[in-house]
Amino acid sequence: MDSKLLIGIVVGLLIVIAGLLVTIRFLYTRHKVGKSGQQLLAADLQDEKVRSGIILNSIEDGVVLIDEKGIIQLFNPGASNITGWPATEASGIEWRSVIKLVNEKGEPYDEASHPIKRVMESEAPIRDNTAILVSRNDKQQPISLSLTPLLDKNKHVYAAVAVFRDVTQERQEEKQRSEFISTASHEMRTPVAAIEGYLSLSMNEKVSTIDARARGYLEKAHSSTEHLGQLFQDLLNSAKAEDGRLTSHPVVVEIGAFLEQLSNDLRFVAEKKGLAMEFMVGSSQNIDATNNARNSIKPLYYVKADPDRLREVVTNIFDNAVKYTDSGKVTLGLTGDPNVVQFYVRDTGQGIPAEDIPHLFQKFYRVDNSATRTIGGTGLGLFICRKIIELYQGRIWVESTPGKGSSFFINLPRLSSAAATQAQAQEATTIKPLTTVTTPVVQ
Repeated sequence: MDSKLLIGIVVGLLIVIAGLLVTIRFLYTRHKVGKSGQQLLAADLQDEKVRSGIILNSIEDGVVLIDEKGIIQLFNPGASNITGWPATEASGIEWRSVIKLVNEKGEPYDEASHPIKRVMESEAPIRDNTAILVSRNDKQQPISLSLTPLLDKNKHVYAAVAVFRDVTQERQEEKQRSEFISTASHEMRTPVAAIEGYLSLSMNEKVSTIDARARGYLEKAHSSTEHLGQLFQDLLNSAKAEDGRLTSHPVVVEIGAFLEQLSNDLRFVAEKKGLAMEFMVGSSQNIDATNNARNSIKPLYYVKADPDRLREVVTNIFDNAVKYTDSGKVTLGLTGDPNVVQFYVRDTGQGIPAEDIPHLFQKFYRVDNSATRTIGGTGLGLFICRKIIELYQGRIWVESTPGKGSSFFINLPRLSSAAATQAQAQEATTIKPLTTVTTPVVQ
């Protein structure tokens, strides 16, 4: 079927939907405004162009229809208000001339990462809530962008619908909330740290003498104070993650050596609860309880990231796996391909309900069940993990089956040995953080 005919069908469907919505409005108006309103609206409904125009003209969001050649076929008034381009001028020209996006640093989107370019090559919708639109008069305004590909019967993308809205006010309000949380958390950490210190002194036998009952009370108070301090730290980190102030010192990291070293510390966490811990590299190779590789040759998986931040992510996910696993084991695994390094944490716990998975990495979201209410938590850990992984153009997600366990996966762009060698040479000319974890590159 010809693409122009398909686009015509899509526009026709939009008109039909618009007609249905206007009919509902008509019935409501007839009830409210009386006979004169009925006659006026009924006259408008006779014209299909008027029906579609009423809907598209009344939507504040920008709606744009782009064909497979990249030409704008539909451009509503909302799009004109946001972009500064009149519909008469925007329609019929290439989308790159009208929809110009930059990131939060003011850097233009390149061809490969531009959402419109990507949706034309994808069968799935694409959403971007971080884009900034540069209008015709060079005004920058943050937008929420949603793109949906239109597919023919052969799954070929013949057009795409872009819907975007100005979120300037929402971003300002979010920034104010973030600043308040950041300031409050920072200020509250000082007195909480002081209380925790005095409680520790009170329980020190060399400093004070207390009976068993008093010691029990102080230990509970100390535990609660530690939890409160962690809450403030999580709030502070989440605020920094949202506004881009999260400290990061990316260097070349060989993930195999990094995770093997980290697994030594994590093993004690699992064994303390009576769980087995396994570190696995590749599809078949794994490291046993004594950390001896069963195969002598291991692939090298290089990434560019801050090792301290990666440690924070893996530790958080691993601790959660241990908390929600009553028996069995927790596996820390590593694999990859020429383009991607993937590491994961898999447990044999109770699993996560399917309806909770889409919200799991949102701020303050927690699965509501007896286990989470008993264990407690802030609902910020996985949100912070997602923000950290996104710093390095990575992806984090979870797959879970209730009653059988969960697997948290992390993908990061992989560096080739040549790229890693070059990056390490550049790092050698600068002062490295003391916590940097690197390994020599083997060609």
